[in-house]
Amino acid sequence: MSKRLVIIPTYNEKENIEKIINAVFSLEIPFDILIVDDGSPDGTAQIVKGLQSNHSNALFIEERSGKLGLGTAYIHGFKWGLERGYDYLFEMDADFSHNPKDLVRLYHACSENKADMSVGSRYMKGGKVENWPWDRIALSFGASLYVRMITFMNVKDPTAGFVCYTRKVLETIDLDKIRFVGYAFQIEMKFATTTLGFKIEEVPITFIDRVEGVSKMNTSIISEAIFGVLSMKWQSFFNSYRQIDSLAQHSKTSQLGSSSESRAKS
Repeated sequence: MSKRLVIIPTYNEKENIEKIINAVFSLEIPFDILIVDDGSPDGTAQIVKGLQSNHSNALFIEERSGKLGLGTAYIHGFKWGLERGYDYLFEMDADFSHNPKDLVRLYHACSENKADMSVGSRYMKGGKVENWPWDRIALSFGASLYVRMITFMNVKDPTAGFVCYTRKVLETIDLDKIRFVGYAFQIEMKFATTTLGFKIEEVPITFIDRVEGVSKMNTSIISEAIFGVLSMKWQSFFNSYRQIDSLAQHSKTSQLGSSSESRAKS
């Protein structure tokens, strides 16, 4: 088993799924793949299952009933991967908007440069976007500036969805406290990572709009990202994303209980 797991959420990706799987498995270093499929009616899951015999112990699928959201798909994949001992967990789209070859560069940013998270960035020097209309580019770039202004994150592409996480980041973040399910999920995970003091390194990539299949972007996703950032920043003044907080509180409660019992006995 590889120590690197690529998590790919899918919904109606029959045109792309076999090609993206083969592209990842053709890389010079081995990656395992977990497909998290939200009940695709087009038969995406069946295609993946048909490929599993060719990739024993490297290609996995988790099927969920209905569209439950991008964020919950990744969190499901994170928990699945952590339980099975993976050290590096990646987010990647199925539609080739993310070049599978860049997985290696994201991995090296963490394994060699000692970043805790690496981000495939469209908006740093060397990064770019292809095949997007100007209004989509303006919306995306404007959203990135907006997020940086509100959160003060030193991440030039905070909405990026091509990411490598080290195990320690995902073990430290309380994944059950992540609230967003759409593309705002990407912002919240980076915000949680920086809030907890982890190092993020951006890697320039070329983002290419999907050629086949249908985009999942809609107005509700955009609205969640715009208004959710304000809520997220406000809530951060009161809540922590750190797992240890709940453990510490539990310990404190136990100690208080023990002290009460001791005083009662005395």
